[in-house]
Amino acid sequence: MQYRRLGSSGLQLSALSFGAWVTFGGQVGRTTARELIAAAWDNGINFFDNAEGYGHGAAESLMGDVIADLRLPRDGYCVSSKVFFGATEEPRPTQRGLSRKHVTDACHAALRRLRVDYLDLYYCHRPDPDTPVEETVWAMDALVRQGKVLYWGTSEWSVGQIREAHKVARQNHLVAPTMEQPQYNLLHRERVELEYAPLYAEYGMGATVWSPLASGLLTGKYNDGIPEHSRLADPSIGWLRGMVIGDPEQRRLERAREFTALAGEFGVAPAPLAIAWCLRNPHVSSVILGATRVDQLLQNLQALDILETLEEACWHKVRVVAS
Repeated sequence: MQYRRLGSSGLQLSALSFGAWVTFGGQVGRTTARELIAAAWDNGINFFDNAEGYGHGAAESLMGDVIADLRLPRDGYCVSSKVFFGATEEPRPTQRGLSRKHVTDACHAALRRLRVDYLDLYYCHRPDPDTPVEETVWAMDALVRQGKVLYWGTSEWSVGQIREAHKVARQNHLVAPTMEQPQYNLLHRERVELEYAPLYAEYGMGATVWSPLASGLLTGKYNDGIPEHSRLADPSIGWLRGMVIGDPEQRRLERAREFTALAGEFGVAPAPLAIAWCLRNPHVSSVILGATRVDQLLQNLQALDILETLEEACWHKVRVVAS
């Protein structure tokens, strides 16, 4: 495993991490969840990502149960939660958002579900138009000073919103956000590579990126349609299909087909190739993997070998496909 600093902080995260989005509390049961986390740990992964909104809290409960059962040493791994969407199907106003109340209540609930005394990373899952950024920064600072959160950050915030959070923190001597969690893959690049470009040097922020495989599109599984038992065939997450396939002018499926053909030319599987491409970005602190099977996870971990061995001429061809 390779380890990278979380931005300019001293925290060392595994370059590949494991997340619970969509899978835990839904597609994956306890036995498989235990096998996945054990395999991740055995292969050097030390960062496990979660959120209050994943399975309405069920993903955190399952992850916490499994980690406790495996008896992983608390000083050997990092765990995250994210706050905004709430953990109930129909949240009331105080059960969602980034108000001081919900940020605090959600943190305490995540601690209980994950069975830990503190969160290593705590994200504002989306910006909240109904709460002043100043209020959220003060709430996060309080949790850090209480020892319940070590590092806090944002997820899918605009540059302007992140700058405002840093300004509030600087003016009031508060703890500023350390990291951002954006979507990043070959088909979704602009925010990480262009919009956030000034933030890395200016604030020392790190990126823990999600959806490196574009929800499976870059694996080639949808090249010939949507398989019956695939994620996009699940009616409970039908909203994901439109986001993954995209509009015709985006050519997402066409570009994915070109990419998988290129992977075949290189003699590697497309999934770890796509993940390795994300790792080539020096501002990426960790790429969050999702898997429903251990063999799937182990294949994705091959990204580290591809990162080290693939020739630069091959990466040039990947860039052409991604453009």
